[in-house]
Amino acid sequence: MTTQPPRIVVNNLSYTFPDFSTGVRNITLDLPPRSRTLLIGANGAGKTTLLRLLAGKRLAPGDAITIGGVDPFKEGLEGVTYLGLEWVLNPIVRNDIGVLELLRSVGGDAYPKRRDELVEMLDIDINWRMHAVSDGERRRVQLAMGLLRPWTVLFLDEITVDLDVLSRFSFLSWLKRETETRECTIVYATHILDNLAGWPTHLVHMHVGTVKEWDTADNMLRSIDGTVGPTGNSRLGELVMGWLRDDLKQRGPRSQANLGSEGRTYGFGAIKIGGYGDESKQREN
Repeated sequence: MTTQPPRIVVNNLSYTFPDFSTGVRNITLDLPPRSRTLLIGANGAGKTTLLRLLAGKRLAPGDAITIGGVDPFKEGLEGVTYLGLEWVLNPIVRNDIGVLELLRSVGGDAYPKRRDELVEMLDIDINWRMHAVSDGERRRVQLAMGLLRPWTVLFLDEITVDLDVLSRFSFLSWLKRETETRECTIVYATHILDNLAGWPTHLVHMHVGTVKEWDTADNMLRSIDGTVGPTGNSRLGELVMGWLRDDLKQRGPRSQANLGSEGRTYGFGAIKIGGYGDESKQREN
C-alpha cells in the first residue's frame, strides 16, 4: 500500500504516442485524499490516456506523476487498481465457470466480509455460470472481482455502461461510502451522468489532450442555476452539456486536432504494440 495518504499530483504531464501524435499535454492536477473526481470530455479528449498514465500502465516522464508520494510506473504501487478495457475484455469471464470460483481466484476467501458485501450490493446470484449470463450480469461479477481486494486509489474508465439504473446507483453509493469511511481516492472517466449529482468532489474538464479547467465540484457548479434545466438535466448535466458544445465549436474537425486516437492508448490501430485490450509484450522478429 502507499505509505502516504492517496493524494494524486500531476505536474506538467505530456505524453506523445510512438507515431508522434499527441496523447496529452501540459496537464497539472492536485487531487486530495478521499476525493472522488470525474474526468469529463468528448470522445477522444484524452481521458483514457491520462488514466493509464496515472495508473502506471504507460511510462510518464520522470517526476510528472506521484500517487501517495510515489511514481506509479517506477515503483509499481500495491493498492492502486485500474479497471479499463483490457480488464473488461478478459476472456475468462465468458467461460463456463461459476461466480464463487472467480471470486475465490481473486482473494474472495481472504476477504469474506467484503466479498459478501459486493455480492449483495451488486445483486449477484452466486449460482450463475458465466457463459450463460447477460452482459449486465457479467459486468456485475467483473466489478466484484476488481474491487474485492481493498484499494487505496481506484481508476475507473467507463465500466458501468452495462449496468441498469438501480445497480449503477448502488455501485456509486458504495464507492462514495468507501471514500467516506477509509483513506482512498477515486478518479472516474464517464459519459453517463445519471445518479452522479452530489457524487463527485472534483471535476476535471478535458479537451483535445489538455485539462481545460478543474476545481472542486461545488465551485464549478456555481455557474449553473440551482433549478433543474429546461432539458430535465441535473446541474451537473447542464454544466457538462455546455462544456461539450463549446469544445466542439473550439476544436473544429477532428482531422485538424492532431490528437492520437484513444485506440493507440491500448496499442491497436496502426501501432503494433498489442491488440484491443492486450497488454502483452510483442515478440521480436
